[in-house]
Amino acid sequence: MTRILLVEDEAWMARMLARVLREEGYVVETVADGRSGFARATEVAFDLIVLDWMLPDRSGVQIVRGLRAAEIDVPVLMLTAREQVEDRVAGLDAGADDYLPKPFALPELLARVRALARRPAARQVEASVTAGDLTLDPVRHAVRRGDDLVDLTAREFAFLHALVRRPGQVFSRSVLLDAVWGYRADVASNAVEVCVSHLRKKLDRNGEPSRIRTIRGVGYAFDPRDGR
Repeated sequence: MTRILLVEDEAWMARMLARVLREEGYVVETVADGRSGFARATEVAFDLIVLDWMLPDRSGVQIVRGLRAAEIDVPVLMLTAREQVEDRVAGLDAGADDYLPKPFALPELLARVRALARRPAARQVEASVTAGDLTLDPVRHAVRRGDDLVDLTAREFAFLHALVRRPGQVFSRSVLLDAVWGYRADVASNAVEVCVSHLRKKLDRNGEPSRIRTIRGVGYAFDPRDGR
């Protein structure tokens, strides 16, 4: 059964689209702002995202950029009232798979949804991600180091998930900003450093090297070794 995440802040539009999609047999979850949309898209393996461009907290383009930076390849259909060619190009270049300008005919929307839903899934649902003695469960949003449960905020979880999925790989500050914050204008200049500091306090153990390594002038990487 195809699961669709609908991210739309206009309540009447969200209700109408959700009803039409459900009548076609799709399972639909709706959220009304960009921050919640990005969080759900990184937490749950949807088959398709129908995404408005103009949203509170984070734009549709920022959401798509963040998802692609986090290597989440779920198909995205972008909806927007913007009609300029350069706007369509910006949405597609950000990583959207299709683009439908408002106002649109419902039969065309459904045809585009069917076409995208037929594409083979690029991402398998991850039951858990393990690196060394650290385990992340994206479905339950739970983190354990050994037998100990680690309490993380949603942003800390997203940050750590990005690192742990590619242990040893160095992520630049700009990539992490894009994946976790979506280049929001109100993000503090030291947001990445603050998040790393909080994670180290929660994850690291006395006498052991930090699991999150700083590569000076480059970025950060997760070290899966058990303190050896």
